[in-house]
Amino acid sequence: MTSTRWKPGDRAIYRMQKRSTAPGPRAQDVYPAASGDTYTYLVDKYWVVAEVLDDGQLLLRTRRGKQHTVAGDGPRLRRPNWWERWFLASRFPNASTTAGS
Repeated sequence: MTSTRWKPGDRAIYRMQKRSTAPGPRAQDVYPAASGDTYTYLVDKYWVVAEVLDDGQLLLRTRRGKQHTVAGDGPRLRRPNWWERWFLASRFPNASTTAGS
């Protein structure tokens, strides 16, 4: 178990792997496929912890209400630092989005 404790309402940044023919401006670590038709890349997603499950996994909620279950100690999951909480606050779901749905 990790020393970082998550609780509902905590902001989280998850680095999601994606694949497409045209990576967006926020794409990081962009690599072309062997055939050259697509690219694999990582994009930071700004989510909020909706629930901490008994097995240590986290139920994360997006701004549009979608839910994702990820390992609480996964290498792609991290807490935002102070300037990300302040400067990128609009990218995280607000309290009204995370409650209920």
